[in-house]
Amino acid sequence: MLLSLALWLQSLGPEFGFLRVFQYLTFRAVMAAMTALIVGLVAGPYFIRRLAALKIGQPIREYAMQTHLSKGGTPTMGGVLILFSIALSTLLWFDLSNRFVWIVLLVTLGFGAIGWVDDWRKVVRKDPEGMRSREKYLWQSVIGLVAAFYLVFSVSETSNLRVLGLFVDWVASGFTVDLPPQAGLMVPFFKEISYPLGVFGFVVMTYLVIVGSSNAVNLTDGLDGLAIMPVVMVGSALGVFAYATGSAVFSRYLLLPHIPGAGELLIFCAAMAGAGLAFLWFNTHPAQVFMGDVGALALGGALGTIAVIVRQEIVLAIMGGIFVVEALSVMLQVTYFKYTKRRFGQGRRLFQMAPLHHHFEKKGWKETQVVVRFWIITMLLCLIGLSTLKLR
Repeated sequence: MLLSLALWLQSLGPEFGFLRVFQYLTFRAVMAAMTALIVGLVAGPYFIRRLAALKIGQPIREYAMQTHLSKGGTPTMGGVLILFSIALSTLLWFDLSNRFVWIVLLVTLGFGAIGWVDDWRKVVRKDPEGMRSREKYLWQSVIGLVAAFYLVFSVSETSNLRVLGLFVDWVASGFTVDLPPQAGLMVPFFKEISYPLGVFGFVVMTYLVIVGSSNAVNLTDGLDGLAIMPVVMVGSALGVFAYATGSAVFSRYLLLPHIPGAGELLIFCAAMAGAGLAFLWFNTHPAQVFMGDVGALALGGALGTIAVIVRQEIVLAIMGGIFVVEALSVMLQVTYFKYTKRRFGQGRRLFQMAPLHHHFEKKGWKETQVVVRFWIITMLLCLIGLSTLKLR
């Protein structure tokens, strides 16, 4: 929005030439981060007061950690603050004609809406189950598949009309259209290794990445500040990949696929980092507010969508290793419990409690120890992920 205004003012006369700085992507990214940070810090107290006034407090289950019982009633659904800060900052600073930022925004807000309904039913309607699993996955699948079918034809095109044309051609050809090399699965640490996926393979992978990352972040969001800081770090690292992928010069030098328009995603990543840090101000232990599903599902979906656009799905799994391990711990715990119950008549557990962060709490780690150590691990994993830019 501000870029369009700056360009219009420049056309009026040379006295507005100083506004050329708005054309620099890095300048707008810094401003987007600062805008989201300031908006979050300023609006945070008001949001928290409103949530408290509406009695939107976090319910604590009976089987939860004893140390968490004191958190009952803490305002939740603070993810609304994060999404508000991200959306406002992004709309102010990005190029409104960029299709990639729009699709990431829509996916983020779509998953946020699912989380909002889930939180609302749990907290306001006092329904302990919230949105039923089948209903939740249905809507996640709808959003994930729509995004996947759009992205599969957009990685090599700059026009929405051309994307629609490619979709029509794909249907008319009997679903046999070949995709360009940049639509393949990129393997890190190797030069120019890309496995062709085909349209259906790309769609399935994109669906799994978006929906999987959304739920993985949601499962990680169980301790004060545990999920938001890794989101900030992974999102910032993906912003570097977006900047390099969107640049013809850097992508050629770093042997990355060139995706025209992907660089503008740096604006969204910067806004997400600023909004995340602002939320951490209030979410740090002892938390004044929790993000709830409305924030966790949305942020996870955003990370997955950005990773697909910049063709770094595997790198996302590396940098977001904490999210992956947390999700796997739940899957393994449930699977092993059901298997042993069927085999031996009594369910057994691999971990003392899942997700994994609760296992370490059961082992005697303090909440702040778990959180900070998971942050450190994420920082190291992000450095490994960024090293794939050059180590090939």
